[in-house]
Amino acid sequence: MKVLLDACVLYPTVLREILLGVARRGGFTPLWSARILEEWARAARKIGPTGEAQARAEIALLRAAWPGAEVAPRAGLEARLWLPDPNDVHVLSAAIAGGADLLLTFNARDFPGHLLAAEALRRAAPDALLMDLWLADPEPVEATVAEVHDAAERIAAETLDRRALLKRARLPRLGKALDTPRG
Repeated sequence: MKVLLDACVLYPTVLREILLGVARRGGFTPLWSARILEEWARAARKIGPTGEAQARAEIALLRAAWPGAEVAPRAGLEARLWLPDPNDVHVLSAAIAGGADLLLTFNARDFPGHLLAAEALRRAAPDALLMDLWLADPEPVEATVAEVHDAAERIAAETLDRRALLKRARLPRLGKALDTPRG
């Protein structure tokens, strides 16, 4: 399954690391465009004077690790598309150009399902996608979450509650599911 990642799901570090870790383990094929990556870099300015530079370094690593993930818009495609927010048309255009099956975003309002369906696309939030992948095959999701959780604890130099970390990453259902014993 090909998944176009909107800038809003790439910007938060924990969420990005979980999504890409699951993708590395075969959960899905990630896609993005140069413009989406640029939006992430500009959004990182919010964290302070070094935010954008750090994001650009992470973007360079991302491009090196996923050389086939960046899709270029097709000429004239954006002109025929319409979304409630014209500034998001480039995201839909990238999804179509990349042959994505799913557009991953928190921005449901600006990507109405009926407009995406007309392009043979679905939209999902990261929590829903990761829950679906976990229900289908728990190991890749669980291993990735454990890896990201361990890295976050090393960086913080303290014990972090996994469920709280996932909730802050806007993955509350996944956090609850991973903390609920299966039987």
